[in-house]
Amino acid sequence: MPADLQLALSFLEDLRFNNRRDWFEANRKRYEAARAATESFVTTILSQFKTVEDVGSTSAKECFFRINRDVRFSKDKAPYKTNFGIVLGKGGRKATGRSYYLNLEPGGTFIAAGIYDPSPEQLKHIRAIIAEDPAKLRKIVNAKDFQHYFGTLKGDTLKTAPKGYAADHPAIDLLKYKQFLAMHDVTDAGVLADDFAAHVVAVCKALKPLESYFETIRPNHEA
Repeated sequence: MPADLQLALSFLEDLRFNNRRDWFEANRKRYEAARAATESFVTTILSQFKTVEDVGSTSAKECFFRINRDVRFSKDKAPYKTNFGIVLGKGGRKATGRSYYLNLEPGGTFIAAGIYDPSPEQLKHIRAIIAEDPAKLRKIVNAKDFQHYFGTLKGDTLKTAPKGYAADHPAIDLLKYKQFLAMHDVTDAGVLADDFAAHVVAVCKALKPLESYFETIRPNHEA
């Protein structure tokens, strides 16, 4: 099965250079084959996912974001995304609890979780929680598995201390984050490896403590 993901990588690579509706329609059968192969792969992941989360009856199809882009308010009018965006969790892309993001893209595949786009109120609340007890988050990011797969937290940061916090606050490095993300990159060769499904599950398992930490304040995913 992993070799079938070559269908997805090849199609998405060609779409990157031919992002037009006429080309897409002419190659719709390739898209459908690529999507079917990737859905089959996600079904395999979900069958192994109980060591991470109980996703219930969530199907692979429910995990996928649409490939069509919303271009109404964008200067970039390319009609299609050049990746398959997949949410692994109960409810798939509509998950409201702990969930994990798989981005399948030629030269840009990654597995991630955390807080991507918090509202000002959510960010204020997150910082208050961190400031009160930074040791909890530090324990998560310093854990062996987190260090192995992710290294450090990632995301946009402030250049100076956020309002209400001193520059010498003991958790100022954490408080400067505007996003709180953990990301693990995967090469195209890694995507095509026989153990890729097991690898995704292992990475998500390492992400779970971070997801659990942010569970009550994480924004809902949007399609």
